Amino acid sequence: MTKTLPAWEMKCYSTLWKKFKDKEFTNIEAQKELEVDDPHKVSVLFYNLKKKGWIDIKRSGEDRRKKVYKLINPEKAVGELEE
Repeated sequence: MTKTLPAWEMKCYSTLWKKFKDKEFTNIEAQKELEVDDPHKVSVLFYNLKKKGWIDIKRSGEDRRKKVYKLINPEKAVGELEE
């Protein structure tokens, strides 16, 4: 189940979806796409998206210390919204 997102999180999700769709990406790639200088802001965004069911987070296969991110398809996320 997913939960609704505040407008600013939905805007960030939309920007990332337009760029990456269902491909995996890194925090650094997201920072560049969102034009954010502070990596902490992206980490907070990802934490909130994960908690609300809009993103999957896993360890990188190349470097287990790093994480990779993959957005949930918006049709699936909207279809699973809690009422």
